[in-house]
Amino acid sequence: MALLIASNAAFAAPQYGLAMYGNPELPADFTALPYVNPEAPKGGAIVTGEGGTYDSLNPFIQKGNAPWQLRFLMAEGLMGRAFSEPFSLYCLLCETVETDPDRSWVEFTLRPEAKFSDGTPVTVEDVIWSFETLGTEGHGRYAALWGQIETLEQTGPNKVKFSFNVENRELALLVAMRPILKKAYWDDKDFTQSGMDQIPVTSAPYVVSKTEPGMYLELTRNPDYWGKDLPFMRGQANFDTIRFEYFADPSLVIEAFKAGELNAHREFNVQTWEEQYDFPAVTRGDVIKSVIPHQRPTGMTGFAMNARLPQFADWRVRQAMIEAFNFDYINEAQTENKQTRITSYFSNSPLGMRPGPAEGKVLELLAPYRDQLLPGVLEGYELPQTSGRELDRGAMRRALKLMEEAGWTVQDGAMKNAAGAPFTFEIVLKVGDDENQSIIDTYTQMLKQLGIDPKISVVDKAQYTQRMETFDFGMTPVRYGLSLSPGNEQYAYFGEAAADTPGSRNIAGVKDPVVDAMIARMLDATDREGSLAATRALDRLLTAGRYAIPLYAWNESFDAHVKELHYPTPLPLYGDWIMWREMTWYWEE
Repeated sequence: MALLIASNAAFAAPQYGLAMYGNPELPADFTALPYVNPEAPKGGAIVTGEGGTYDSLNPFIQKGNAPWQLRFLMAEGLMGRAFSEPFSLYCLLCETVETDPDRSWVEFTLRPEAKFSDGTPVTVEDVIWSFETLGTEGHGRYAALWGQIETLEQTGPNKVKFSFNVENRELALLVAMRPILKKAYWDDKDFTQSGMDQIPVTSAPYVVSKTEPGMYLELTRNPDYWGKDLPFMRGQANFDTIRFEYFADPSLVIEAFKAGELNAHREFNVQTWEEQYDFPAVTRGDVIKSVIPHQRPTGMTGFAMNARLPQFADWRVRQAMIEAFNFDYINEAQTENKQTRITSYFSNSPLGMRPGPAEGKVLELLAPYRDQLLPGVLEGYELPQTSGRELDRGAMRRALKLMEEAGWTVQDGAMKNAAGAPFTFEIVLKVGDDENQSIIDTYTQMLKQLGIDPKISVVDKAQYTQRMETFDFGMTPVRYGLSLSPGNEQYAYFGEAAADTPGSRNIAGVKDPVVDAMIARMLDATDREGSLAATRALDRLLTAGRYAIPLYAWNESFDAHVKELHYPTPLPLYGDWIMWREMTWYWEE
């Protein structure tokens, strides 16, 4: 008993970091993150391009269209994430963190030197106000966490404690990453209505300095940034200026890079990367082509089918749509077969399902639900092989058989049900999405071979957003970027409750209680092995659920940049991840 008490006391002692399982990899006396150059020079600028425009500088509220980068560049949390580990945090605004073995509560001690960009100290009052305001008036992404906080209280001059009303080990880490804003700045302003005139005051190393919607957005490094000497920040925030140039036509971004208006560009088309990056600056060596590998899950990039609709409620229909999608032919036309295909939601990582039948702990988790599982979950699921010919007769025969089993047959040249109603649906695309438009144009010709003639609607960004929020589509492009530490966000992506919640990320309308059960097991796991098994089981459920037609796997990033821009090595586990360029690259002549 004495040993147990001592063990628990040690666990709840003040710490310098938190990991989802076990302890953080870095020691308490670490001097810098392992994937930065701690001696990186300060100065220079990184200039990249974006399509579209913005009408708000507050990324923390529902109203308006704020540049997505501001969520990550504008504010800091109590702790910062290390992308060299699956899910570990180290103290940033906080000096220490404490929690109990079950993580039913977490307490932070703020650093006395932590300051906002205007020089005022970050206080416990700011922390409490930030959580309450974001949770009740902020963007919907903050509401779920706020609802799981039982109490939020000041426990000392620089101490704040969160207690939770549910069992969820991830919550201690999630609260540590929420943005902290300056309360006093909003005393005479309406937080929910702020746009271009009110820029949130935060403690981050960069502040918004120049703006022109539709033209550019510029952030400048604060020379008085309070945390520049912290071990966690050493070798980060190296540029004096971070600038985003905006283009109404996204296809012009690459042309602006070639013309020298931008000094860094991330390419997403491997064929373009290999064939169009031979302009003079590249041949002279003034522009460098860097290929950045990573170990992140592929996530899902493809075309989601709306399982809420009767047309797509039957898994056999969804499988028929996948069969009819001649990936090899499309891949040849789009990339000359230079791009590999996604095989599951967590492929390219240890979290991905293993080939063949479920075994071991994964089988133990899924076996109790055997009668509820779709074909392929336990036996193993693979995407169909296609011939690469424009008309793949084998794939068409398989698709027709599946449609017939689901109650649809070709009548007078059109796919219809027993009542004679045609099988049709609407494919919704966004203006300017030329690559997906090209793919869909080819795909619809394939569907016509089955007697299916879908409607294609190309809408502007505002309409597209509104239609996605109300799930008003039959099929649409989808992108889920999944991490090496999946957590509560999986409910938002694939949970039953989110399927009917307007504006949720559950685009396909996944409503499977076994999916919810595996997410719960993943979150309840007390070690990495238990979480790994639950995630692999979840991967099987989602992949064999046939909710999306998978496209390309991006297992490496293609970054072109001027020779003065350098990235540090070794590369982080996550590779070219969110704000890696902006925060860890540096300028050196």
